[in-house]
Amino acid sequence: MIRNRCFCYLLVLLVTCVQSQAQTKNYDICIYGGTSAGVIAAYTAAKAGKSVVLVEPGKRLGGMSSGGLGYTDIGNKYVVKGLALDFYRKIGQHYGKFEQWIFEPKVADSIFRDYMQKASIDIIYEHILSAVKKKSTHIQQIQITPIKEAVSQTRVISAQMFIDCSYEGDLMAKSGVSYHVGREDNQIYGETLNGVQLMDGHQFPDGIDPYQIPGNRSSGLLWGINDDVLKVDGTGDKKVQAYNFRICLTNNPANRIPIEKPNNYDPKRYELLKRWKEKYPWKSLNDVFIWSRMPNNKTDINNRNGFSTDMIGMNWDYPEASYARRQEIIQAHEDYTKGLLYFVGHDPSVPEFIRREMLSWGYPKDEYTKHGNWSPQLYIREARRMIGEVVMTQHHCQGREVLKDDIGYAAYTMDSHNCDRLVVNGMVKNEGNVEVGGFPPFPISYRSIAPKRTEVSNLLVPVCLSASHIAYGSIRMEPVFMVLGQSAAFAASLAIDYKKAVQDVSGDEIKTLWKKNPKGDGRKPDVWINSMVRQDVQLMGEWKEEKHGGFGSSYFISTDNKASTARFKSSELSIGTYDIYTYFPKIEGSSAQLSYTVFDGKQKVEKTLNLADLKIEGQTSGEWVWLGRFPIKNAENCYVEINNQKADGKVAANSVLLVPTE
Repeated sequence: MIRNRCFCYLLVLLVTCVQSQAQTKNYDICIYGGTSAGVIAAYTAAKAGKSVVLVEPGKRLGGMSSGGLGYTDIGNKYVVKGLALDFYRKIGQHYGKFEQWIFEPKVADSIFRDYMQKASIDIIYEHILSAVKKKSTHIQQIQITPIKEAVSQTRVISAQMFIDCSYEGDLMAKSGVSYHVGREDNQIYGETLNGVQLMDGHQFPDGIDPYQIPGNRSSGLLWGINDDVLKVDGTGDKKVQAYNFRICLTNNPANRIPIEKPNNYDPKRYELLKRWKEKYPWKSLNDVFIWSRMPNNKTDINNRNGFSTDMIGMNWDYPEASYARRQEIIQAHEDYTKGLLYFVGHDPSVPEFIRREMLSWGYPKDEYTKHGNWSPQLYIREARRMIGEVVMTQHHCQGREVLKDDIGYAAYTMDSHNCDRLVVNGMVKNEGNVEVGGFPPFPISYRSIAPKRTEVSNLLVPVCLSASHIAYGSIRMEPVFMVLGQSAAFAASLAIDYKKAVQDVSGDEIKTLWKKNPKGDGRKPDVWINSMVRQDVQLMGEWKEEKHGGFGSSYFISTDNKASTARFKSSELSIGTYDIYTYFPKIEGSSAQLSYTVFDGKQKVEKTLNLADLKIEGQTSGEWVWLGRFPIKNAENCYVEINNQKADGKVAANSVLLVPTE
C-alpha cells in the first residue's frame, strides 16, 4: 500500500512538472499591460522582428484610449508622432477625415485589435503577475496566474527584455525597482506645486456645510469627506489624485439603454451635491459634468467643479492593493458613478428640467458589449511612479532644466485632480487640484523610463515612468504614453541586437530609429516643413511671429493687405506621390479663403481654398487642410507657396506636411 502511494505521488509530481514545463515559453520581449502604450510597444517590437508576448489582466486592449477617453488631451499636436499619430489618423479615416482626436470607444478598440492582427504577437488575457525571477539585475522570467478560478494553472514567461506598460507598475514593483506612491514634499526636488495644494480649481464655493446635521459637528461628516486636518501647502503624503470613469452615454433612442438604479445605490452619497446646488441652483448638466460630445450622439463625460465623477479620497490604497482589492475599488467607483447619474435623473432635489435632460441619455447598446455596456477601464490617473536614472520634475516642465536624451515630448499643463476632501474653517473643501501651464512642450528623458542600473538591467517602464507627482501630471496623457511605448520597444530591440543593458542604449540610437522608421513598420516617413526652420521657408512681404495656437513652437501671420508669400521647400523630399496639407490655426480675424501654389518640379498648380466651413473640434486650436494629391517629379525644385492675394483677413503660414500615399 505504501509503495503504491509513493508511486502515485511520484506520478502526480512528474505530470505536474511536465505541465509546468509545457506552460513555460521563451520570447525576445515580454510586455505587461495592454494599455495604448502596451499595444504600440508590442506592434513596434514585432515589426522589428522580435518574438513578443503581451500580457493583459483584463479582456480589452487600449486602456483609457478605448475605455472612454475619446476627448483626447493633446496640448500641442506636433509632439504626437509615430504610431501614436498613426492611431489618430486611423481614427480620422474611420470618420472620413485626415486625423481625428475625438472618437467612440468601439472605434479605438477596433484599431488596437487591428494593430495586433497585423503583427505576430501572442496575447494572454485575464492573467496577472504573480512572481518575478531575477539573477542579479537581470529578469529571467515572470510567472502569471489566471484570474478565473476555473483555470488553476500558472504560466511562466521567459524573455530577454521586459516592458511594463501597465497603469499600476506591477512588473516594475515586483522586479525590485524603486518607486514612489503619492505626492513628494516640495523640498525633495525643489518644486513649488507638489504635495498638499489648496487651490480654486474644481472646488466647492465657501459656505457648504460638511456635517450630517448642518452646524452640528458632533453629528459626523457627510459621506465622502475625510476626517483629517489640512496640512501646509507643499507637504508630501501618500494620497493619490482621484480616479473616475470617462462616461460614454448616448441620446439616440434606438441605441440607448435607460439609466436605472444601480446596485448599492445610496442617495446619501450625493448629499454634498444637493447642498451645493441648494446654494447655487442648477443651470445645466455642465454644472456638474464636462459633457464632451463624441461622434454618433455619444459622450465622453469627465469631472467638473466641486462634486462630480471623481471619487475623491477613495483610491489611496489602489496602487499597492492586491488584484481582489483593486476590483473592489473599481466596483465602488462604478457604483458611485452610476448612482450619480441615477441621482441626477431621479432625485426630487434636482430640478425637473435637469432630470428630463439627464433621462434623455443612456448607456449605448453598441459600446462595451462584452462588459455590460460599461467601460471596464477605470481612469487610473496615477499609481506607482518609478524612481529611475532621471526623475522628471517641475523644473523640466517649465524649462529650467532641459534634457538632451529625449525620446518624446510632453505638451500638457501640469495637471492633478483633487486628492482629498476635508473640512477647512468649518466648510467642505477639495484639496490637490493643480492646473498650471504656460510653458512650451518639453523633452522626456530616455533615462526616465529606465530603472536604476543597480536594480534591473532589462526592464523599461514607459507608463509609470520616473517623474515627480506634478511633472507626471503633464506627462500622463495617452498620446504621450503611446510615443513612450514605441520608444521603449525601440530601446528594447536595440538592447537585444547589441547585447547590452537598457541603460547602455543611448538616446541618440533611439532618435535615429525614430527618424528612419517613425511608424516602426518600414512605412515611408512624412515630410514636415516647419515654418520656424528658416532655411526651409522663404518669407516675402510682411509677416509677424505668433507663438500660440499653431502646429510647432510658433508660426507666422500676414499683418496687412500687401502681397505676402511664404514658400515652403524641403531638402528631405524624394520623388513620389504625396497628399499635401497645410496647418490652419484658428486665429481672430482669419481669412475665409487661402490661396496657394504647388510646384511639383515640372508644373505649377494654383488654387484657392475655402476655410469658412472648416470645423475645429476637440482640444486643439487648428487642423490640417488638404491642398491636394501631387506626384512629385523633381524633389529638389518642388515647393508649396501660401499667399494673401485673395485674402479677406489674416493668413497663417504655419506648417506644410507631405504625406506619402500608401
